[in-house]
Amino acid sequence: MLDTPLGAVQVVSLADQAADPEAFAQSFGGSFERYGFAIVRDHGIDEALIERCWAATRELFAQDEATKRRGHVPGGGGARGYTPFGIEIAKDASENDLKEFWHIGRELPAGHRFAAMMSANVWPEAPAGFRETFLELFAAFDAAGEKLLSAIARYLDLTPEWFVPAVEDGNSVLRLLHYPPVSADAPGVRAGAHEDINLITLLLGAEEAGLELLDRDGNWLAVKPPAGAMVVNVGDMLQRLTNHVLPSTTHRVVNPPPERRGNSRYSMPFFLHPAPDFPIQTLPGCISEARPNRYPEAITAHDYLHQRLVEIGLIKA
Repeated sequence: MLDTPLGAVQVVSLADQAADPEAFAQSFGGSFERYGFAIVRDHGIDEALIERCWAATRELFAQDEATKRRGHVPGGGGARGYTPFGIEIAKDASENDLKEFWHIGRELPAGHRFAAMMSANVWPEAPAGFRETFLELFAAFDAAGEKLLSAIARYLDLTPEWFVPAVEDGNSVLRLLHYPPVSADAPGVRAGAHEDINLITLLLGAEEAGLELLDRDGNWLAVKPPAGAMVVNVGDMLQRLTNHVLPSTTHRVVNPPPERRGNSRYSMPFFLHPAPDFPIQTLPGCISEARPNRYPEAITAHDYLHQRLVEIGLIKA
């Protein structure tokens, strides 16, 4: 069942944070606690940069399959570069997703302590300026994410800087997503029902219909933000860290109506991850008699990510 209205998922302005960080944290965190999602406008990422990125994304995926596959790293688990159409599958799904994507990660200096756990980036020969453009976008997402994590920390009664050491040199990933036109008899959906793995996801491109979240009352809610706004959602790492105070909500991307099936859909999610050695250990303030600790054993972000990538078929066990 689909509820067409967006309901009460909060639309907040990141521009309000500087004037009243506590009020912003309560609005943003409250939407996270209720829905696992929030919509953020005035996020500070330059519109001209975003437009350059959309143009480069369309040009990238318009290349022939052989050219794109030069960016594929066999056995790399999709960590960097190109993942061809139809490989990723949602956990417990029966049909693979109808998408292809390109992953860009953090650039590390030679000899960095995380070099063995964070793959080097793979850069295509075209479009021109691809590397510089998307490293600029990566840095802009990083900056916006740091502000949002500060609000989450306030909401959880932590110091505003609590997440800063956790995400320093974090294994975040910028995904360029292409959902090709969908045939009338296509099996599956563009992206099956799933939860994200990371701390939080910052998404551009949800104006094109298709993204839906599963509300806790069992209804699917269509997520359609104002033009230029960012959709932000809780990932499983943050859910585990907060003992489900902030829920990682199931969501999906459904196939378009018949009149839109001939159109591609593009989006750019930024999966904000902590550093690989960050211990995901339940926050004491999220444990109570009414909410016992679901996760008494800590796990590093690297080990947790590996477990989940096996589940979605990007890494073989």
